[in-house]
Amino acid sequence: MTITLAHGNQSAVVSPRGAELTAWRARGHDLLWPGDAAWWDRSAPILFPIVGWARDGRIRVDGVERPMGVHGFAASKTFAVIAQDAGSCTLELSDDAGTRAAYPFAFRLTVTHRLTEAGLVTDLAVTNPGDRPLPYAFGVHPGFRWPLTGADRTGHRVVFTEREEPSVPVITPGGLFSAERRPVAFDGITLPLDDAVFAQEALCFLNARSRAWRLESPGGVLRMEVEGLPHLALWSKPGAPFVCLEAWSGHGDPVGFSGELQDKPSIRRLAPGATDRARVSLAFTPSPAKA
Repeated sequence: MTITLAHGNQSAVVSPRGAELTAWRARGHDLLWPGDAAWWDRSAPILFPIVGWARDGRIRVDGVERPMGVHGFAASKTFAVIAQDAGSCTLELSDDAGTRAAYPFAFRLTVTHRLTEAGLVTDLAVTNPGDRPLPYAFGVHPGFRWPLTGADRTGHRVVFTEREEPSVPVITPGGLFSAERRPVAFDGITLPLDDAVFAQEALCFLNARSRAWRLESPGGVLRMEVEGLPHLALWSKPGAPFVCLEAWSGHGDPVGFSGELQDKPSIRRLAPGATDRARVSLAFTPSPAKA
């Protein structure tokens, strides 16, 4: 089962598996990466209860090591559809015996996708119905077609709204964040895209100054605005026909980290009864037609 949304000149498709957007069409263009196992078989997974890799694929809670895959487990779980109309849907995932075996906490993760006149809005909410603090990270991982429109991958660039550091953390082969940084060849604002950009893993701008960034192409501009998620990441594979613009509350384990999940850098701890929220807004503007 999938959910089809429509509003004005836009449409979207949402899968209950992971509450994942699998299609977004705006102003006559299919913009979201449809998934292809030859490159990357997802489109826009929701990340929870961790972001990135845990050391050795395990988290530590109350002194016990527990298995946890990259970006957590939400993307592989079936969410309940709790509300739906022509242009929006809300899906929810709650803890059960299976999640508690790996992540022994009560939680409720709610995802709402909504088409608006301006574009597509995704709202995330994490609620702690338990009786102790909830350590977690969440985020979004949407992939967009590259080329965004047309058939040429050249001429694409990512543009930040604030000047970012022209270096990023070095990520180890196991997905861990080292203290070492590597330079990124851009002026802090405009990053031209080519295969060389993605030759050394993702580019992770931790605590980014920008709260919005754009994927610019000869055929149009896709803008992403972020609330409540401080880290921005850019990922693809050399030669791949997609590029991901990601936004996270947390990030992968640091090299050498062996502590409790609650003590991991950038992890959030949500008080009992509290809710944390984030929002990602997408808008696409096609280039003017040439005479």
